[in-house]
Amino acid sequence: MGQISKKLARRFTKWSGRFRQAAKTIPIPKDVRDVETLVKDGLDPLFAVYASVQNITSVFSECVSVLPELEPYYDVIAAAEDEYMPSGPPMSPLTGSYFTTWAFFDLRFGDELETIGTCLLDVSDRLGLNAGLVEAIRQFQESRMGVYEHGGTRGGRIRLRELVTGRDFDTICTSGCGGKPGELWYVRLCPPILDLVEYHVTITTPYVLTQASKSDWTAYLNRAMLQLKDVDEDHRLHDLLKYGLGVHHWNEFVFQAYHHHQFDAIFLAGLPDVKGSLPHA
Repeated sequence: MGQISKKLARRFTKWSGRFRQAAKTIPIPKDVRDVETLVKDGLDPLFAVYASVQNITSVFSECVSVLPELEPYYDVIAAAEDEYMPSGPPMSPLTGSYFTTWAFFDLRFGDELETIGTCLLDVSDRLGLNAGLVEAIRQFQESRMGVYEHGGTRGGRIRLRELVTGRDFDTICTSGCGGKPGELWYVRLCPPILDLVEYHVTITTPYVLTQASKSDWTAYLNRAMLQLKDVDEDHRLHDLLKYGLGVHHWNEFVFQAYHHHQFDAIFLAGLPDVKGSLPHA
């Protein structure tokens, strides 16, 4: 448990009586729907679990970000919202789902590099979260964006192969984008929970990478990993894609690389370290 989590835990323990009383009188926000409701609304069951986790994490973030312990987090997020105006095209190429998953699970703050997700996990017992929900939060926290080659469809699922690792994933694309074999996707995948299903789901709208080939992107990822000298070699790809080479490494790429969009996908052009290849560099 990090130092910020410890301070939050002490607050929640002190306020536990008031929390229980407040829970009886404060209504749950209307946009926070449980898994059963989301499935009835037509969402894939696995995606419904992660959507529910995202809603819960959002409420948690709003509650704790105003506390003095979270000042380092709040300062970065407030500036990022002003800079990138996340919402989705045409306002911004950073979609709400992309930005919030970065803000909750990838943006590290404090001396011990905590995230909103790790803080929520650390105080989950004080909040009375059940084991299944805690596991879903843990999986979300461990997830990251990745660069994948589209390998065609099978049984209504898309086969995505990750560059560098070569790992294959049977995937349901929740935006409805079918894509084309050979396309490169920059997207966040979340895994099955408790072995209830055998596929992954996309949590973000796919960013389709154009004007750079599979070999170009593989070479870029290998170049960038060499800069992570303080990271164990086995974890460099994970750290590069989750945390980047700087706080806004990947946000800047998406912002500068935007080319065009359609209702179920956003198209980016170029490579992060080749400024002349980025339409808005």
